[in-house]
Formats: sequence, C-alpha cells, structure tokens
Amino acid sequence: MVNRRQMLVATGAALGATSLMGFQKVMGKELGHVSPIGFKVPANVVDSHCHIFNPDRFPYSPKRRYTPPAATVEDLRRFHAAIHVRRVVCVQPSVYGTDNACLVDALKQLGPDARGIAVIDKSFSGQQIDDLAGAGVVGVRINLEVGKDRNFNSAITRLEETVQSLDGRRFIIQIYAALPIIDELARRIQVQPHPVVIDHFGLAKGADGPEQFGMSSMTGLMQSRKVFVKLSGPYQISMLKPGYADTVAIGRTLVEGDPGQVIWGSDWPHTGGSERPANAKPTDIEAFRDEDEGRNFTLVKHWAPDAGNRHKLLVDNATKLFGFGPA
Repeated sequence: MVNRRQMLVATGAALGATSLMGFQKVMGKELGHVSPIGFKVPANVVDSHCHIFNPDRFPYSPKRRYTPPAATVEDLRRFHAAIHVRRVVCVQPSVYGTDNACLVDALKQLGPDARGIAVIDKSFSGQQIDDLAGAGVVGVRINLEVGKDRNFNSAITRLEETVQSLDGRRFIIQIYAALPIIDELARRIQVQPHPVVIDHFGLAKGADGPEQFGMSSMTGLMQSRKVFVKLSGPYQISMLKPGYADTVAIGRTLVEGDPGQVIWGSDWPHTGGSERPANAKPTDIEAFRDEDEGRNFTLVKHWAPDAGNRHKLLVDNATKLFGFGPA
C-alpha cells in the first residue's frame, strides 16, 4: 500500500515545480494518531508556535527553500481540539518570505484567540508595520536557521535592522538561531529594547546535555528577564525517536533556570527541517512529519514536573507576553 509520504513525492514529481496548489488543497493536514495526554491540560493554554500553509490561496515565494503541503486554519482547529488547546500564536513560515498575507488572513479567521509573528525587512514602512499590528501581529521573526546562516556579522546586522525598523514599537523579536549565534548575540540582545523569544530550545542538542556551550549564556538572558525560550519542536534537538527522551534534561534545565521565562509551542504542522535531505530541491513537495501529538504534548510533564511551573510554561507566561486577555 502506498503511504501518504510516497503519494506526496510521486504527485510532486508529476505536477512539477509550480503546479501543486489544487493537490495541496485536497490533501490538507491530517491529524494522525493522538495518544492520551499524560497530564490534565489547564484552561487557556497558549500554543506559541504554529504555522499556516495555504498555497491554494497564497502562493509560496519563488525564493523558498522547501515546499510543504497545505496546513490550513481548519486543520489547525482540528489539531487544537484534539489536545484541548484554544489560544495560538501563528508564526510566519519562511516559504512566504516577507509576504505576510497568509498570516494576516489566518489571524482574521482565528479572531481574538490568536496572535501573529510576522517577517519583515528594512524596506517595510512604519505604516506597513502598524497595519500588521492592527491585524493581530505582536512581533517579528529573524530566521537565521532555515538558510543555515551561522555568520555572526549577518546575525548582528539582521538584529540591528529589525530594531531600527520597529522604531520603538512594542513588538517582540523572535530569533530562530543555534546556540553559538545566540551566545555571540547575547550582549546585543541584552541592550536592545524589545522582549526576545528564542525558538526551539535555542537548538541546544539533546545529546550534549545541559552543560553544552551556549546554554549558560541563554539561561543568563532568561534570568535577566530579557529573553523567553520556547520549548517547541522536540524533534528539532533530539536524536532519540520517537519519544525524544534526550530533550528532558534540556527542557528541565530551562524551566528551572527561570520558570517565568519559558513558553510552550507545538511547532505544528511539523515541517521536515533537520531531516531534509541535502540534495532536496526547493520545489520538491516535502511531507510533514508524522508526529504523535499526545505523546509530544506529554513531554511538557517531564520538562516541567512541578504543576506550578507547568502552568507558567503553558499559560501564564505566554498569556502576558503575547497580550491575551481574560478567557
């Protein structure tokens, strides 16, 4: 029997580089298996890291580095219903570049239970940024990882240009970068005026444990109350599948480093990322990961075994950071 991944690859080859929109609309993002969640999910959990892909209505950038299938607002709602989560932060994915139209449309559909993280560059005017804020955007993302940009000078430039473009607006800056870059940026992160969110555990390597280079720098930023670290996408840092047990020590170190400076995200719909073949073409249709959402969510109990800290991780910290009101 041909599985979903084989169907995607075969159909992508048949459709070619540019004509994949109708296929993605039909397939959507399946929910898959959801194991029982190993703790009582509190009210008002914020999933602080999701992406929407809707190429049927919003074509991908021709400069993209990969081509995911569709994962729509309807698919997202079905996923969140399965894990008893309602509030969400939608993050602009790299395949859309700086065209935030899909993100803005998703925020309109999701209403007051959603916030957005956009992607801008130095060409954006103040009015464009204000328009994003009016649509529910509360921050901007600097993505240094999809293109494997490990150049420190480039990272400095991106951070400085972003701060300049925001021009004092009360926006979050979200950084997707590996620990060595975060360590090098630490002093500049500390002195710039915006709260900063670091994606996906700062890409700390699960196998290297809490003592690896850069961890102390990141926890120091947390303890200064300048930086929040997002515990999201455990497969981003793990070498132990499918349970991702090597993330436990990293997650627990971050929670204990400052339980008021951690937030949780699912990383739905789980793009290929670190498993992308080196010879993959940007136009190849890349299947989403087949993740057990219940098992992944249960990791939160191991990262934050104390119920009070777990509530901060799932609810309190993100509610305040992203500006969600009372339920």
